[in-house]
Amino acid sequence: MDKSSADRERDRRPFYWLFAISVALFVSGIGFVIAAERTARAATPVEAAVSLRAAPPVANVKQIMDGIVMPSAGFIWDSVATIVSGDGVEERRPRSDEEWARVATSAAMLVESANLLVEGDRAVDRGDWVKMAQAMAESGQKALKAAEAQSTDGILDVGEEINATCDTCHERYSRN
Repeated sequence: MDKSSADRERDRRPFYWLFAISVALFVSGIGFVIAAERTARAATPVEAAVSLRAAPPVANVKQIMDGIVMPSAGFIWDSVATIVSGDGVEERRPRSDEEWARVATSAAMLVESANLLVEGDRAVDRGDWVKMAQAMAESGQKALKAAEAQSTDGILDVGEEINATCDTCHERYSRN
């Protein structure tokens, strides 16, 4: 009793349906695993940031100034200079990628210190203090861009601006 090809085809139909359903379930399962992984990955940085913020600010304004602002601003100011002495003229500027990277790091620290100065109870007021900190951050951003572009003229220009933001703040708020 030889089955006809139509009979054989009819016998295979349940197999094809089971195969198609199995493939669909497998692909759907993979999709759910990928979606769950992406959701878990997206949630992790937020949880980490929340746990990092749990530590209260420790440094006071003077410590931030002495430990971050002054060394960073001083490094930027000293990185590009013309020094005239009895021995002649010395042109000081970063000459390697590493030296420019150090100037960029100092500029980034200047920006970050401005953020620290307005955080928590450090802000002396919510008016001029915040504006002056923002001005320092903007000057630091300009210094960062100049350092990344390895522009000695840019560093010279922004050096005066950084100095002006410091002087303006120190005129208003004493240096205790």
